[in-house]
Amino acid sequence: MNMRNIIHEDVEKVIAGMSGWERFRNKVVLISGASGFLPAYMVEVLMHLNSAYNMNVKVIALVRNIDKAHKRFEHFLSNALLQIEQHDVCLPYSTQEKIDFIVHAASQASPKFYGVDPVGTLNANVLGTNNLLTLAKEHKVEKFLYFSSSEVYGQLTPDKIPTKETEYGYIDPMNVRACYGESKRMGETMCVSWSHQFGVPVSIVRPFHTYGPGMDLNDGRVYADFIADIVNNRNIVMKSDGSAIRAFCYVGDAAAAFFTVLLNGENQAAYNVGNAYGEISILELAERLVALFPAKRLSVIKKADSEDNKGYINSLVSRIVPSMEKITMLGWMPQTGIEEGFSRTIKSYA
Repeated sequence: MNMRNIIHEDVEKVIAGMSGWERFRNKVVLISGASGFLPAYMVEVLMHLNSAYNMNVKVIALVRNIDKAHKRFEHFLSNALLQIEQHDVCLPYSTQEKIDFIVHAASQASPKFYGVDPVGTLNANVLGTNNLLTLAKEHKVEKFLYFSSSEVYGQLTPDKIPTKETEYGYIDPMNVRACYGESKRMGETMCVSWSHQFGVPVSIVRPFHTYGPGMDLNDGRVYADFIADIVNNRNIVMKSDGSAIRAFCYVGDAAAAFFTVLLNGENQAAYNVGNAYGEISILELAERLVALFPAKRLSVIKKADSEDNKGYINSLVSRIVPSMEKITMLGWMPQTGIEEGFSRTIKSYA
């Protein structure tokens, strides 16, 4: 199966597994960062509502890289209901069209950007949020959905894991890496402030580790490296001891969660989006991925103490797992396990 087919299956599953889609009929949805890994799935779902259910929902997709967006959505380019616009969210945006929903997902989410472009990283989360909340106020939108991050939790003590939406740890604002976590925190406060002062209805999602078809295999995250290794028939060489524990959520499940919060989330509320059942150590993940494709005859090579890894900075957080209690009360549950999800992902790049 190719990526297009796998994404199509995921999208159909998202739509079949939820109700409330009529809310989008004849509406306009603006999505910032629309060609990014996570929001692109939301675009796919909305466009499928048009083709399969005649919803007539218009999607305004704001993107920084127009070429990347045209490539990602090449199958929709002749469809007038998808309007792709090159726009930097750090600048004000205006349109004559009445906007009904805003999804603000434009952000540099990969850690490889934090050191080289911390200003660009935080600007999208602060200036961009200001501009789009102002737009939401002007258009009296039905809902503003803000993409935050599990990074807002900082360094947590073991008793706060799995992590509820009300539990926070330490972030050092003098560390340049805080450009992401601190600005995501500020973006959340801005959402609540605009809602409190101007009546903008806002909900917030905090994605945890999410993977699936369409993710950038060069974005610097370890699980993206692992997938790239399997796809390219390379042994996985560990750059740490692999003891760090993460919870991995498949992008199709995450997309369903985003729409669940957009449609049903409480005002001024934040929701974890992650799969606590997908909790696994990095080493075990590498071993499971190799085992999924025995015909490739690949191995996991442990070189954590080698000279090659002197430049590798280990994460300060040993375990990251979300509490799913709050979002499951809205009716969402992850459906995809590690083996199925990573198998689909790897096959999508074949």
